[in-house]
Order: sequence, then C-alpha cells, then structure tokens
Amino acid sequence: MNPVAIIAGSAVVIGGIGFLVGIILIWASEKFAVEVNPLVEEVNEALPGANCGACGYAGCADFAEKVVDQVAPIDGCPVGGFDVAKVIGGLLGQEVKEAESIYPFVRCNGGINCTDKIDYDGIEDCKAVMMLSDGEKGCSYGCIGRGTCVRACPFNALEMADDRLPHVTKNLCKSCGICVEACPNDILVMARDTEQVHVLCRSHDKGKVIKAVCEFGCIGCKICVKNCPADAITVTNFLAEIDQEKCTNCGQCIENCPQKSIQIRESVVEAVVA
Repeated sequence: MNPVAIIAGSAVVIGGIGFLVGIILIWASEKFAVEVNPLVEEVNEALPGANCGACGYAGCADFAEKVVDQVAPIDGCPVGGFDVAKVIGGLLGQEVKEAESIYPFVRCNGGINCTDKIDYDGIEDCKAVMMLSDGEKGCSYGCIGRGTCVRACPFNALEMADDRLPHVTKNLCKSCGICVEACPNDILVMARDTEQVHVLCRSHDKGKVIKAVCEFGCIGCKICVKNCPADAITVTNFLAEIDQEKCTNCGQCIENCPQKSIQIRESVVEAVVA
C-alpha cells in the first residue's frame, strides 16, 4: 500500500476520533455543569484571597459558599477583618457590628531569662527540639524559641528578637491565629486589645524548681490573689491565671508580684514604615 495513503488515512482516523471526543466533552460539560450561585462568587471576590484556612474552611471559595449557606459567620474571616465583613454583610443584606481587635500574645518571658539544660544543635524547629527531653530550656513549659510560629505566619507579622522570644508586629498581623496553632507548647494565645495585664508564664512546676531555672517564672505564691481588688486572679497548680472579664487593669498585681511574672502587655508592636 502507498505510504502516503496510509499516513493520510491515519490522519483522517485520528482527526475523526479527536472531533468525536471534543463533541463528547462539550456534551458532558453541559450535561454535568454545576450551577454556581452568583452571590457566592460576589462574596468570594470580597475576600482577601489569602486561602490561609484561618476561617476554619478549605479556602476563600469554600468559606464564601458556607457564608451564603449561613453555615459560617459573616465576620468569620480574620484576615479581612471588619472591612470585609461589612462588604459581605452588604451583599447579604445583614448588618455587621465591629468587634474588638485581637492579636496573638506570647505568654512567656523566659527566653534569655531561662537557663538551657542542653546545648542543642539541630533543626531550627520547636517540635524537633521538644523531642529531646522536652526541649532545651530549663523550663519545659516555656517558649522553645526556635521560631516555628514565625515561619508559620503567612503575613510576616512575627519575628524572633534578641530575647529569644517571638514578637508580634501589630499592623502586619491579620489575627488569623495560625501562629497559635503552630506553637507546640501552647505559648501563644489570641487576646483582645483591652486585655492588658497578663501572666507571662505557663509553668506548673513548684516555686523552688521554677526559681532555679527562670528569672521571671510564676512560683504560685498567691500574693497577686491577695492584692487583686477585683478577685480576678486564681492560682491553680502553682500557676496564676487572670480572668480577663474581671480584670480592671489596675496594675496592683504587677506591683506586688515578687517574680515580676505579671506584666503589662507590650509584645505587640507597630511596624516602622519607611
């Protein structure tokens, strides 16, 4: 058989198959097309597009769908904040009230103030360090200081400072809480702006033990409890806890704490814009 005829015949067959497949794909796309609620698309366009998952859903598109279905709250996007919530509320015909801003707070003042029990030389990751005798620090409850939370932040809002503790840059932070989830030692917590007085310690060790390893560790002495006029402080298992709903930020606990474990919130700073 003529080779030219063979090639021409093959081309016709392949072209015919391609045309048939194209027809099938067009039919299938029309037959099985999923209708998208235009309101979902509008809500999705109003979102910042970070797809960080801080809302609790797979991404912005998933969150938009859940908002329209009234499964997720209108103000459920911490990255977009009140401005985005207000736009979504307008799309859905609902009023949105501005909530108080919250930012991650570092509940530890150990860092360079806490002794090291081992000389760690390995992966710069808090979880990796914790696999070795509960970490390198003398206090197993404190900040590991290897920056896992810093690297987890998608907005570069945290940095490790010279004190070997993470510090939050307020105007870069989107309050997504990803750093809180990333911390393996439960050091970070989301706190409101008005919550000014905090216990900078998470240790449940006895006073003698904590004083031997950390300059500012809480020893559970209950002096703060006795001096709080609002009855906002309790001590459980050698650690003071402040009820922020009762606290009036009077500062008496700060003045009377012998370990200086209780301090005014200062770790959230504004970034310097050149």
